[in-house]
Amino acid sequence: MARGVNAGLLLKGCEKMNLDFGAILPSVPYILKGVWVTLQFTLLSAFFGFIWGIILSLIKISKIRILKWFAVAYTSVFRGTPMILQLSLIYFATPQLIGYKISALEAGVIAFTLNSGAYISETIRAGILAVDKGQFEAAIALGVPYKRAMWDIILPQAVKNILPALVNECIALLKESALVSTISASDLMRRGTIVAAEKFRYFEPLIVVGIIYYILVMILTWIARTLERRLRRSD
Repeated sequence: MARGVNAGLLLKGCEKMNLDFGAILPSVPYILKGVWVTLQFTLLSAFFGFIWGIILSLIKISKIRILKWFAVAYTSVFRGTPMILQLSLIYFATPQLIGYKISALEAGVIAFTLNSGAYISETIRAGILAVDKGQFEAAIALGVPYKRAMWDIILPQAVKNILPALVNECIALLKESALVSTISASDLMRRGTIVAAEKFRYFEPLIVVGIIYYILVMILTWIARTLERRLRRSD
């Protein structure tokens, strides 16, 4: 009985606030199609950003001053300017500069890769420096080449230690991917705002979009925790 009363009060409250999720129910499948678009931006950017981050981190710990200066300056620029500015420059300025009409997917992946690479490089650099120097020295003493020692011994341990930080960067990428709605990419955010404009209702579709983002983040977090537990078992 009490549950029925509470449900009735909730419905009356929604009516007073002019909420009607039923009105956008037919548009939910349209919004859900944006999940794949969002994941495309996130996964591609995370993959290429990780590779670019590794390259930058190795440059930062190298002994070549010019390359180190470039890596440090690069990181400073991309960490010191807004992501939306970087995305807008790549998308809108590319046709002007080189005459190539870049797609929203290309612009988004390039911008997110360049930006995340700057952050990931600092994380990986810290992870490499945290590995006991004795392991690298022992590998060199045994005649293991520098590149092989770095790729087979040092980097795997560094990545294992910084896994939580890398997951946080992926989560940040997933949420920042909503910025591609500003360049007309049909991601979750863009589709949610389209439905809101068509239905003249903004609260309901944006709440649905927020719930979907939250579910995606929780799934990514669960995968990361599962991977972390398996890596701990292998110790």
